[in-house]
Amino acid sequence: MRLIGVRNFRSSNMECRMPSVLLSLLILTFLSFDLPAVHGDLSYTVQEETKAQYVIGNIAKDLGTDATKLKTRKARVETEGSSKRYVDINFNTGELIVSETIDREKLCGSRLNCNLNYELVLENPLELHRMSINILDINDNAPKFIKERINLEIRESADKGQRFRLDEAHDSDIGQNGVTGYALEKNDHFALSVQENKNGRKYAELVLEKELDREQQKDIDLILTAVDGGIPQRSGTAVIHITVLDANDNVPVFSQTVYKVALAENAAIGTEVVTVSAEDADEGANGAVTYEFSHIPDNAKNLFTIHELSGKIKVNGEIDYEEETYYEIGVQ
Repeated sequence: MRLIGVRNFRSSNMECRMPSVLLSLLILTFLSFDLPAVHGDLSYTVQEETKAQYVIGNIAKDLGTDATKLKTRKARVETEGSSKRYVDINFNTGELIVSETIDREKLCGSRLNCNLNYELVLENPLELHRMSINILDINDNAPKFIKERINLEIRESADKGQRFRLDEAHDSDIGQNGVTGYALEKNDHFALSVQENKNGRKYAELVLEKELDREQQKDIDLILTAVDGGIPQRSGTAVIHITVLDANDNVPVFSQTVYKVALAENAAIGTEVVTVSAEDADEGANGAVTYEFSHIPDNAKNLFTIHELSGKIKVNGEIDYEEETYYEIGVQ
């Protein structure tokens, strides 16, 4: 009697489980038929500032179909998230066309790679294609100085060979279309030395080649020109205004020539980064030392401040490791 009871229990338990197993199989089978077919990528390239209706490529040809089928299958281009759509499909020809002029600098800033990513959707049956459009930079921007006038104060006792770093010019274009060099108006006292920082950006330094004499010339104005490497080449200019000061026997000397600091991402505003320190052996007003940034990258201007009297540099904005991992800032 006990053995029979056990068999009956197992038998009824199996009967209870079977519908559940069958139902699961039916659901899985149903879902597998409902998934869309995902196909390979479509890749295109177009220059920025290309006008509307410009033909980027032929989608119908690349898919091995014709324009009529694109229309009957309700082909459409869908953007990722809330991205703006700059392209459309011409159903008469099957071509992918520009629907709105693309400004690469507004879209991608200074990033080297600028891509628009879409999904091409076809219905009946549902079919998806990933589509990427590479936006090429053109030389549509000229180098530009933040200030049209660069003011320098140089003492007449400055030694030959002394260097004076100048403000950088900036160009919204990238690569060879960005700033590639500088030129200086011919003059009697200064030469120009073009340098490159760790980020690959070009900057210029004035090099004193002939001693100054305030009694002969109190002010000097020179034209500094920044050029890019695009075709046609573009340029921008600034005036270097040099005030020649009476001799002062000593100049401020920093306690160290280079300050290297590690700063945590998302450091709070007001966090002290470092304190720079310089001393001047002169007395009175000639020995008073104040501090300011002599050069600072655009992307760091709103991130750091320096106290004029103490030399303390503090965080003044959001530090984001993904945006930048290294900042080079000059202090004078």
